[in-house]
Amino acid sequence: MRATSHNAWLYRPQPMDRPAFRLFCLPHSGGSSALFHRWHEALPPAVELLAVQLPGRGIRFRETPYRNISPLLEALLVALRPQLDVPFAFFGHSLGALLAFELAHALRSDDLQPGVLFISACHAPQLLPTGEMLHSMPREELLVALRRINGTPAEVLAEEELLDLILPTLRADMAVYETYAYLPRAPLPYPIIACGGREDSRVTPPQLEAWREQAAGRFELHLFAGDHFYLNGVRPQLMQIIGRELAP
Repeated sequence: MRATSHNAWLYRPQPMDRPAFRLFCLPHSGGSSALFHRWHEALPPAVELLAVQLPGRGIRFRETPYRNISPLLEALLVALRPQLDVPFAFFGHSLGALLAFELAHALRSDDLQPGVLFISACHAPQLLPTGEMLHSMPREELLVALRRINGTPAEVLAEEELLDLILPTLRADMAVYETYAYLPRAPLPYPIIACGGREDSRVTPPQLEAWREQAAGRFELHLFAGDHFYLNGVRPQLMQIIGRELAP
């Protein structure tokens, strides 16, 4: 993976001079562009993948992460606009799905719209968050919750020094997600494809189905075996769905 020469927010695993389509992928709380390292290998030809790298992780680990969605969206829009000169789509997982949804609405005012919005493991925005507020939990309670969600490797959770490095960024991301305030707007006029794990304790199938209210046109819901991070085990099936939507 290497960054674009002019944009620290975006990584291209396989840069293209003239792509026919771009897929922007946004990660979960505490996640990085590494989640999408190999995805480009399964995309249709001439589709370029750009993975979003948020501050506070990866090569940007020295930068302060955002704790509020509004300034984060403003910065993301500045980073993405130069790359929206070809047709594009968004894929967001968990927090990334919420960011993708808000980016889609922000771009709507500029008469820019993705060809499709892929939503993964995220409750519909009009639903109030359920469960514990992880971003404000005491350290030990947060670690118990992270083990239950199954998104952080056990070896990481066992290393106190490593936790000292990653927990501030993880808490900041969770604050973005958990303090989000929904603003009702007209449904989006392009397909919304929602995906999730049947055993996800954080986001249930009915909460994914509720994304249908945000789609003026076609809506699809795909459920897979797995938990909140189901996509790690079903990448071929997931990429087949994405490839079908992005194929010329």
